[in-house]
Amino acid sequence: MRIISLISSGTEIVSSLGCSDSLVGISHECDYPPSISELPICSEPKIDVSGSSLEVDKQVKSLLQEALSIYRIKEEKISELKPDIIITQSQCKVCAVSLDDVQNALKKQLGINPLIISLEPNNLNDVLIDIQNLGNALGKTHEANKIINTFKTEIHQLKKYNEGRKKITLACIEWIEPLMFAGNWVPEIVDIAGASDLFGVNGEHSSWSEYSLLFKNNPDKIIFMPCGYDMKKTKSEVKSLDHMKGWSDLRAVKSGNAYITDGSQYFNRPGPRLLDSIKIMHDIINDTDLYGFHGAGWEKIIN
Repeated sequence: MRIISLISSGTEIVSSLGCSDSLVGISHECDYPPSISELPICSEPKIDVSGSSLEVDKQVKSLLQEALSIYRIKEEKISELKPDIIITQSQCKVCAVSLDDVQNALKKQLGINPLIISLEPNNLNDVLIDIQNLGNALGKTHEANKIINTFKTEIHQLKKYNEGRKKITLACIEWIEPLMFAGNWVPEIVDIAGASDLFGVNGEHSSWSEYSLLFKNNPDKIIFMPCGYDMKKTKSEVKSLDHMKGWSDLRAVKSGNAYITDGSQYFNRPGPRLLDSIKIMHDIINDTDLYGFHGAGWEKIIN
């Protein structure tokens, strides 16, 4: 079996199922686990991702307005690799190579006829369904069940830990400029970890907003988790907010309860490590480092 994964969460699911050796190609965004780092890259972005969040947003919206894809599929490379299965997604046209991108490429008579598996998670249960479906497709049903059971057991334990506790309020920010509050599975993660998400709606796509709404609701804690950004990039972006009128007056900022996370590796990657994301959220909410991700997965913003 020869697998090309064009989405980082798909690559992680395949690896967690014990099928890393079957991967023959990955997307430009796939970077975990480290064992897949030398595999051929089968996609690339059409935009310059090194710019600020505002610059990236402008490039993305310009392409989408022209009904163009944000990513370029390396068709010759895919044809050369002769995959039996291609894993893609139809959840977001911005986050990763989409199902439409793959289908359009295959129309060009590449000489292959792979099975296309498209992931479309909107909440945590959908993520578990994706793991189950991939496990079934790859002949790894037992392994998939084991991952799912671990997910459910640990979530149950965290919910029990937080029973009866007073819930603080959170703002989870998925994009800095313009402002976007995190949706999909993030509000559910917040609830499991024992807090109340003021802006995101479980199972619904992340929403564009205005900073005036953030100021008006004045949450207890603010957590930055920009899609595709590591902690270093996020930290540099957040610095620009110091000059925004009203920013320093926010309850979370004044009390030292604003945080950055590695949104790329955790919260925006709907695969097995969403369980780690729940643990990171638990530690942020409860001011602990029980799970040991501080410094690697999250840290406080020090003014």
